[in-house]
Amino acid sequence: MRKGNEMSLAAPMANRTKTAEIALWKSEGLFVAAITVIVLVLTSLPYLYGSLSTPADKHFMGIMLDVPDHAQYFSWMRDLSTANLVSNKLTPEANQPLFFNLLWWGMGRLGRVLSLDYASMYQVLRISAAALFLALIYLVSAWFLKDRAQRRTAFLVATFTSGFGWVLVAIKYLTHSDLLFPLDVYVAEGNTFLGVLGYPHFIAAALYIFVYYLILKGQAKGQLRYAVYAGLVALFLGWQHTYDLVSVYAVLFVYAGLIALRDRRLPRYLIFSGIIVGLLSCSAAVYSVWLTTVDPVWKAVLAQFTNAGVFTPNPLHLPILLGAAFLLAIYTTIRKNPLRLAGKSDGEIFLIGWFMVTFLLVYLPVNYQIHLINGWQVPIAILATQGLYDYLAPMAETKLLPHLGNLKRWISNGAAVRKVLSISLLVIVLPTNVYLLAWRFVDLSRHDYPYYLYTDEMGAMSWLSAHAQPDNVVLASLNTGQYVPMLTGAHAYLAHWAQTVDYYDKSKAVQEFFSTQTTDAQRMAILRQGRVTYVLYGPSERQIGDPNLSAADYLKAVYSNTLVRVYQVEPAKLEVK
Repeated sequence: MRKGNEMSLAAPMANRTKTAEIALWKSEGLFVAAITVIVLVLTSLPYLYGSLSTPADKHFMGIMLDVPDHAQYFSWMRDLSTANLVSNKLTPEANQPLFFNLLWWGMGRLGRVLSLDYASMYQVLRISAAALFLALIYLVSAWFLKDRAQRRTAFLVATFTSGFGWVLVAIKYLTHSDLLFPLDVYVAEGNTFLGVLGYPHFIAAALYIFVYYLILKGQAKGQLRYAVYAGLVALFLGWQHTYDLVSVYAVLFVYAGLIALRDRRLPRYLIFSGIIVGLLSCSAAVYSVWLTTVDPVWKAVLAQFTNAGVFTPNPLHLPILLGAAFLLAIYTTIRKNPLRLAGKSDGEIFLIGWFMVTFLLVYLPVNYQIHLINGWQVPIAILATQGLYDYLAPMAETKLLPHLGNLKRWISNGAAVRKVLSISLLVIVLPTNVYLLAWRFVDLSRHDYPYYLYTDEMGAMSWLSAHAQPDNVVLASLNTGQYVPMLTGAHAYLAHWAQTVDYYDKSKAVQEFFSTQTTDAQRMAILRQGRVTYVLYGPSERQIGDPNLSAADYLKAVYSNTLVRVYQVEPAKLEVK
């Protein structure tokens, strides 16, 4: 069985003493740890600001971005803390407890043991996922890059890189217009820093690239036990983010195909390891297909994923989303001539195959296509680094150095050129993430929905948590309704653009219910059809309309404070008048 070239730390460290090896690992480990601490401190500042600046009458919900999705996850976390299968509480329709997600099951169980609420457990996830993924980035970079400076460059690029969205932001402010192509700025997939800031579940999902590392290591050693390890990792992560298995299977399949073309024979190790990984991990994929095919509620949920309107930007917009490192990775791939496989090492072929097949994956005709960008930043950063050191730096040395004049005192040799280019690349990829971080403070300074609720609304949620049954339905505006399942354990009438079945119809129904122009007969029809048990009426609902709900004989006030009332529906009085 052919062993691949293990382009990792093992090669350059082979001729060093044991003491030197330990010193080098300590040095590099401290570097990774230091960058991780910097990332976590920077991304924690908005949370601290949101919490410390909260007005006395408000409550910071501990969510930084994308409230509907995070409220959905925390609903699962709440229910999975005491059950192994849960129902969809973000829709009023009765449905069986069929849903399982390993990540939120684990977070819920751990939170229960530690007596921590969802906001605290969210920080636990943020910190742990970030630390693991950043360490993995360096580990994978070390496999492909033998030079420490290159490894550090790739690691920093993968950690901090963002796109050219800052140009769109500049245009917005210069022209006093709306932001052009907001998805090119705010998509978190492929952006490690933004993921750590507000989407830690994406960072946890990106750990799937550890499967690749194990397969490559097993191939280099000729040991199938690494394929078993890879399969178990894929199984573990697949039960959290099933769509990542699409990337795992596709990349490994393409890699095996490219190796077969290079060697003109079947790669036995890769075939056997692929079978092992597939058999061990496919249960998660089978479950997801079964759930969204057999159960009508989950089938409807999957069909509504298009409601978000979030798809992979067209190819011409990918450079805006992924930035300078992406363009440099394309340049590097072209220079490496991917059509000529002869003479290329296993590592080169895998890296090029990983980068190129993802181009196809992110445009698969599936609703979750944009999620397949997640993790792409790693091969992008490694290829960009190779291009910078192997192609750009030599060109700069031969064509620029002779014309630098007085600057030669600072840039006098190849090492200095590479350092300047590395720093320049990092400076180029940072601005959009600087903007995204700064904008969190602006957004949170408004102390408004959806990141804050009134303390009186939290009081009403506490009452519902104590009195509502798990199958009860609470009708409220979207601002408060999206928090109902996670805070009360009851069903929400309106909560999420995908999880709420017939989302747009229910959105209209909520507007109609709280409108002063709506008749009692129309309101009762909404309550009957939605199986509504409680109506929450507070500041957000008052923004829709100010009907005199207290006068309705089919509603009974069961809780009230300064800003909020909770009404219980009287089913016997919902008869058509």
